[in-house]
Amino acid sequence: MPVSKLRYKRLRTFGIFVCMILSVSGIQSVAGQGRAVPAEHPRLLGSREYLQSLAASRPDAYKRVVAVARQQNADDHAKMISMALVCAIENDESLGRDAVQLAMKYVTGPIRKGHVTFAHDLARCAIVYDLCYESWTQQQREQFHEYMNATVDANVRSETHVFHNGWYGYKHWGIGLACYAAYYENDRAAGILDGLEADWRTRAAPALELAGDGGGWAEGYYINYWLYEWLFFCEVARRCEGLDHYAEAPKFFENRAVAGMFEAYPGISTYNSRRPIPMGDSGGRIFGGDRDKVLSARRILVSRYVDDPANQAVHAFNEQTPRSSVGVYAYKDFLWRDTPFVSAQGEESLHAERRRNIKAGSLEDFKLSHISQGPGYVYARSSWNDDATYFFFKCGDRFTAHQHLDVGHFLIYKYEELAGDGGHYDSFGSSHDVNYHLRTIAHSTILLYDPAEKWPGIRAGNVTGNDGGQAHNWPHHNGAVTDPEQWHAGRDLYDIADILAFEDRGAYVYVAGDCTRAYSSDKMESFTRQIIFLRPNTFVIFDRVCSKDAGFKKTWLLQAIKVPTQTNKHLIITNGKGWLFVQTLLPEHSQVRLVSGPELYSYGGRDYPPSRDTGPAPECRIEISPSEPGTCDYFLHVLTAAGSDVASVDEATMIRWGRAQDITVSVGETTIKFAIPDVGGSIEQSGQLRQLADKVVPAVSSDE
Repeated sequence: MPVSKLRYKRLRTFGIFVCMILSVSGIQSVAGQGRAVPAEHPRLLGSREYLQSLAASRPDAYKRVVAVARQQNADDHAKMISMALVCAIENDESLGRDAVQLAMKYVTGPIRKGHVTFAHDLARCAIVYDLCYESWTQQQREQFHEYMNATVDANVRSETHVFHNGWYGYKHWGIGLACYAAYYENDRAAGILDGLEADWRTRAAPALELAGDGGGWAEGYYINYWLYEWLFFCEVARRCEGLDHYAEAPKFFENRAVAGMFEAYPGISTYNSRRPIPMGDSGGRIFGGDRDKVLSARRILVSRYVDDPANQAVHAFNEQTPRSSVGVYAYKDFLWRDTPFVSAQGEESLHAERRRNIKAGSLEDFKLSHISQGPGYVYARSSWNDDATYFFFKCGDRFTAHQHLDVGHFLIYKYEELAGDGGHYDSFGSSHDVNYHLRTIAHSTILLYDPAEKWPGIRAGNVTGNDGGQAHNWPHHNGAVTDPEQWHAGRDLYDIADILAFEDRGAYVYVAGDCTRAYSSDKMESFTRQIIFLRPNTFVIFDRVCSKDAGFKKTWLLQAIKVPTQTNKHLIITNGKGWLFVQTLLPEHSQVRLVSGPELYSYGGRDYPPSRDTGPAPECRIEISPSEPGTCDYFLHVLTAAGSDVASVDEATMIRWGRAQDITVSVGETTIKFAIPDVGGSIEQSGQLRQLADKVVPAVSSDE
């Protein structure tokens, strides 16, 4: 049950007070003194006997860890963790001393603070401290304690926004691991850990419940940069003292592995990896180690929710990519990939029984869509096969910095990306970033151009472009809120969109969103979007857009990954084996503009080119506008994904149209009626008539 507003404020105030007192003064609390943390080393990842039995049960993964530890070149993070594991398992103090020498570079180096990954430094050193404990001299241990304490003190006011990746990945996971590693040797460890947990329970966990309800995360792609590290800490807390931090944010954690599975495009690509979908900043367009972190995060959550059928289906999905893509990340396979487990005799392992009993579910029987209402995400597929058609829709509120002005945006994928996410994340606050990349013009939604509109500052960048898109009154450089209490206090500013309806009937998925409040109220009267995904390949998109002034130009946008070809009836986007046929039914007499080449990153007489290429991005912006101005305009499009072997698709026909009555469209054997002016309608398939849902229906229903 959610806490009351008054109770929440009291908890938050208490948490901040405890965090400040313990972090600054280092007082060790009574609660900290009473923790049941194992006294012996190693303990972060289990006892020596447990790790040895794990090596026996996972010989292939362990062999690869040994190769990284003893032979291969690797980054310090992979090298130190691999060396520490082998040291603990094989009692190799010489290897341990080598690992300690790597750790001492950080221990004796400058104290890092601010928006830098000081937590990664702390974490790798903490793992070496714990797993190679006998290899540290007493002086080196004391130096580690001083380094740990100084890093914590230097970063009391760093990364305080709990909707932002930095709280979890840049800061607290490393602090938490260091506290558990040096728990009995550093007299400040218990107090610091208490402060971390108070902040987590009163601020961060409620943030995950609010902006991560359903397993998605409003920060978008950046979840792939921090979630694995935070789950690593959660596993250490469970291992060391049985704490279940997952239970404090169940709406997020219970659904995260499923949402994470849906956030991967169909098919397996570079180095046997899966490409995550683009959401906000970054996007993983080219291969990187973040793909292995995504896999490991899903593995950890599947092990936590081992009896949940949905997570068992995720396990089957995970097993399609059984090894990390980056060779030196073998330790992730060793630690987190569940295989038949043999526990050591007498070993009481938190994970042993669960690992013995884990089983894979069936993807063939698993649902093909998912909704995450916290960030306002809808994901859908035609199947779990590699040739599936994929769809993603975003219609959610604003919480944090890495989000874009992209309410109503969607993605379509078939063999390759067809409708993507425009621009490049060349740097935070660059001219390209604040005038194109994060702006509405780089997304597949609606522009409404008011020539008098003035744009507030964005990310402390130089904003000169009026794209006609969405606006946000940035309260400071990153536009984020600190925590849920602040979000609720400023709800008028941050509550900007709603998913009005969602249902999956098997043959089709339906979603409706209200995007009105994402735009300036000086120009936008209303904007609603309805999308019906007719499985396996067709999308019917209907938009109602009403402006405050009939003279404000309206533009429907589609971010085409390649410049389309134009026929008498269609625009056709082709990318490798994937094709997307685009049919425009409304406006009846539309103006179509294809913007590509040198003009792609230009508008309003100004150029906003990126300073670097971050990977394959949309090469054409399709702009469709009414030929005559009007207060209310309607846009009706039918998009059909196909393989390159498909020469034609079903022609869509608008069989009745009038400004004061319903709009009816026919596609193949399906007839859809959209109501005017209210959001609603009906769908008829195979002689069966259904009203479109008027609410969110999370459970997948079937026609059968």
